Parts: sequence; structure tokens; C-alpha cells
Amino acid sequence: MLFREPETAALEALLFVAKNPLTAELLGEILELDLSKIEELLYELRNRYLVDSCGLKLLEINGGYTLGTKPEVARYIEILYKQPSHSLSNAALEVLSIIAYKQPVTRGEVDFIRGVQSDRALATLVEKGLVKDVGRKEGPGRPILYATTEQFLLHFGLRSLEDMPNLEVGLVSEDEVASAVD
Repeated sequence: MLFREPETAALEALLFVAKNPLTAELLGEILELDLSKIEELLYELRNRYLVDSCGLKLLEINGGYTLGTKPEVARYIEILYKQPSHSLSNAALEVLSIIAYKQPVTRGEVDFIRGVQSDRALATLVEKGLVKDVGRKEGPGRPILYATTEQFLLHFGLRSLEDMPNLEVGLVSEDEVASAVD
């Protein structure tokens, strides 16, 4: 497998410097390799990072690939940058959950579901790049529609929205909620 090392090194370098995840097709174009070869190299690279002594991992985000750090080394990176963790408030997590499962959704719809205003939490999520404006809803006032971003997937270690937990598991029915409120 020694003959593949220059190709693997080039692939690794591209994934390291790219701002956004790169598709296998784009990697193939840049490296002038067919898709099956790129997929083999990505598989090998993923396996290379599985060892405990490596702090990196290959991430697949929305059909693209990028390099990321393993969660086990996060505290060292935080020390390096002397930044507090990027934790979200409970309100922001509530808003993010609603947007993730109902997207695209308006602020008014989020407010209705939560029963309180969500302006600050939504602004925080937009500022952190976890949600974005994806257009306007037809109707009175044409409110802004919000949806999650690739940064959301990266932040939570998801390949795509299909990897999110199923909401049906462990949920109570509307009748149970109504009887609990009474």
C-alpha cells in the first residue's frame, strides 16, 4: 500500500485546509482520481484515525468530508484557545431542537411551541452558525424561515439530519399531556 501514500497525503491535506466539507466527487476532480479510488482512500484514512493515539477523525457531513478532532481532546484545545466551552443555554437548546425537527420553521412557530419568546435564543443560534435564514414563508408579514446548518451537524457529530434521534421514542401522547395539565 506504499504506492498510495502520496495520494493519501494529498487527500488528507485537502481535508485539513478546506473551510467546508468536500464531496468525494470534488476530491476526485482535484486529485484526478475516479470516485471508487477516492472512496477507498477515504476508507483507509478513516481507519488510520481510529487508533487511540490519534487526536483526529474523519467526519462525514451532508455528503462531504472534513477532518475534526476527537471529543477526548477537546479540553486541550479549549486550553490552547482559552475559550470557554461552546455550551448552549437550555432555552437555546429548546429552540435548536424545535428548529432541527420542524425545519423550516418561523420564530413565531417556535414561540408558539415553547410558549415563550425565543428572540435571544434564536439570535444566539444564528450568531454561532447553528441555524440560518433559509427564506420567507408565504402569508401575512412573510416571516423568516429558519433551518439548521452544516455547523449544526458538525457540532453534534451528525452525518445528516436523518441521524438525529427519533422523536417518537419515549414521548408522551397529547392526551397524557392534557390530563397532566388539568
